[in-house]
Amino acid sequence: MITVDNLTRHFQSGGKRLVAVDHLSFEVQAGEVYGLLGPNGAGKTTTLRMILGLLQPTEGDAIVDGFRVSQHADEVKRRIGLVSASAGLYQWLTPREMLLFFGDLYSLDPQFAHQRLESLADLLDLRRFIDQRCSTLSTGQKQRVTLARALMHDPPIMLLDEPTRGLDVVGTHVIFEYIGHLRTLGKAVVVSTHRLDEASQICDRMGLLHRGTLQHEGSFAELQQTTGCKTLFEMFLQLMNEREIKPGAVPDGSNR
Repeated sequence: MITVDNLTRHFQSGGKRLVAVDHLSFEVQAGEVYGLLGPNGAGKTTTLRMILGLLQPTEGDAIVDGFRVSQHADEVKRRIGLVSASAGLYQWLTPREMLLFFGDLYSLDPQFAHQRLESLADLLDLRRFIDQRCSTLSTGQKQRVTLARALMHDPPIMLLDEPTRGLDVVGTHVIFEYIGHLRTLGKAVVVSTHRLDEASQICDRMGLLHRGTLQHEGSFAELQQTTGCKTLFEMFLQLMNEREIKPGAVPDGSNR
């Protein structure tokens, strides 16, 4: 469903070249939740923006549901649902109005759009506030509307960028349930996060990104075996220590 092939992105900052993403490659299959993990500045959001076609890569490409981003960016956008902690709602619209508006943006048949609205209202418990203005909703209610919006056009692929940032325990639990539902529906899911404790609970496979480079990849059990570490936190500490000892070196993944 998703093939990221040698994605690279350079930026110019103060006359110097900054390598935000460095020859990144990975694949995500239908029904799989892939965690793109790393600290702030590791290149996670830049990678998602390139997959979405919002940012042109310096090198490489991505294939989404059979469409190359470099050649068919609009088709790619139609096949992706994005959940981002930084995405807002239209404050003067109700959830019903906003979801139908997004259905129209995706050129959904009006009858299908209303069916999707009813289905998502049940799935995400929107009915109690679906006709209130978004400006009156609580943080948790706004979160549910944001999740529904990403699924309105029933995309086969979902990108979640720091989905639990700023949420309490209840809000985080909603995200966990949502991701489990996406897996059940057979969608290919990429979760970008620096919340390592959460990633080990929700992701089938993970890619450990450090300074724009994919250092390790696999299931949690495979990463434990490869790195000799018990937790993802320990794995990243190991990576950062290795880079400090050998600047520019890429860890070979052996058990140290």
